[in-house]
Amino acid sequence: MKTVLASRTIDIPDGVEVEIASRFVKVKGPRGELKRDFKHINMDLRKVGSKSIRVDLWFANRKQLACVRTVCSHIDNMIVGVTRGFCYKMRFVYSHFPINVTLAGDVVEIRNFLGEKRVRKVKLLDGVKYIRSADVKDQIELTGNDIANVSLTAAQIQQNTNVRKKDLRKFLDGIYVSEKGALPEED
Repeated sequence: MKTVLASRTIDIPDGVEVEIASRFVKVKGPRGELKRDFKHINMDLRKVGSKSIRVDLWFANRKQLACVRTVCSHIDNMIVGVTRGFCYKMRFVYSHFPINVTLAGDVVEIRNFLGEKRVRKVKLLDGVKYIRSADVKDQIELTGNDIANVSLTAAQIQQNTNVRKKDLRKFLDGIYVSEKGALPEED
């Protein structure tokens, strides 16, 4: 059964500019600018006044209705990204061989994982910054405006330290996401 009209609104906070031109969304804020294309989803995206965005979907089935909330969440994440930014904290877990992680240009190099000689390399995606935590031992922080790039970089680092051909209950070594979310607001 089709729903006649599914509609959601998103509020635009102060200090954020949103431009919408044929489902291409551009969000500008104090931390920078993010762009995203939603042309693969058939729906109406329009600004209502200067302080809100309305997403409409006419005569949609169940799978298409799910896209309304998804698009709203993406736009919300873009707004949070240009105002506060996102941070993923990752911890090193090892039992014997200490994992050595360094930054060479825009490539994260992982050495001595399970005592292996092979150097694992992960390229930082656009707009992602790598910080080695000073106060916590064996922790790195990935920060940036685009949640997709920050989380994808974290996932690639975690997947690069997968243990293969060993008992996973015993070999728990790796680099895992310990904390994630938006950066605290600056006063």
